[in-house]
Amino acid sequence: MWARIAKHWFLVSLAVCFSFGFYFAHPLRPLLDLAWLRNSIVFAVMWAMGVTLHAETVRQSLARPRPSLLAIAINILLVPLLALPWRWVLPENLFGGLFVTSIVPCTLASASVWTRKAGGDDSVSMMTTVVTNLACVVVVPLGIFLVLAQQAEIDAVSQVEKLALLVVLPLILAQIMRRLGAEAWADRNRFRLASAAQFGILSMVVFGSIASATMASGEPGASGVRWVAGAGVLVAAVTVHCVALYFGIAVARAVSLGAESQIAVGISGSQKTLMVGLQIAIDCGVSVVPMIIYHLSQLVIDTIVADRWKQARDVISGQEGDGDS
Repeated sequence: MWARIAKHWFLVSLAVCFSFGFYFAHPLRPLLDLAWLRNSIVFAVMWAMGVTLHAETVRQSLARPRPSLLAIAINILLVPLLALPWRWVLPENLFGGLFVTSIVPCTLASASVWTRKAGGDDSVSMMTTVVTNLACVVVVPLGIFLVLAQQAEIDAVSQVEKLALLVVLPLILAQIMRRLGAEAWADRNRFRLASAAQFGILSMVVFGSIASATMASGEPGASGVRWVAGAGVLVAAVTVHCVALYFGIAVARAVSLGAESQIAVGISGSQKTLMVGLQIAIDCGVSVVPMIIYHLSQLVIDTIVADRWKQARDVISGQEGDGDS
């Protein structure tokens, strides 16, 4: 049991941090006023993730752009469209959180990790990550304006400036540092940087859970109703992610892309980043619960999918090897 907990320590830590922030929201409430602290954490995490990105994988993807373009289109266009129908099912605050989840970029870390785990094309997930994170300065404010304008009063220009500062700038700075000689250092310390980024994400989960508890305390409704709403969010998050995942694989197969590209398109097209999502949800004043649930479910689902995909590929490779012999 302890070995299983250690293997999935990040998932367990997410649950612990959310529970801690939620149940101790009242004494921790002053932390929400420290916007500079949240912004600093987001900047640092984005830099730590960006400094480990290998630019050559992006160049490989540019040579064969079709898989990356498909994954980018799914991540930016399809996932938000899949989230829209839940407006008529979920409470306003939870739908707002789900829609924010749908418009944030692909995650910088797990998309590539899970693609490699499945034996997929890592250059596709890397390209999708880079493009969606750079494009978020337009996609996120536009999505909020079109869908959440009445629910979230946020100035579009200031949101563009903030995303450029907290998402785009640290990525560019990180890549410049790699070009100036930090590449070897970053590669040697990849594990430490990834661990530091994960702890930064956990701290943002605490911020988000405080905000969620504060919003929940001001909303009427019995606890039973909230549990039903929470179950609805789980169903919505899993549905959106699974449909996007399998749509990406199916379309990639239909247009005759290889198996490595198929799984890469599915995973990177459907995954969303927790770090940016939490920040945007807090800024918009919507629930962070959908973002956390989506992130947890994508890790669990994609682990199962990646393992089975890898096993199927190994079986096929073994059969081909037997045939050649």
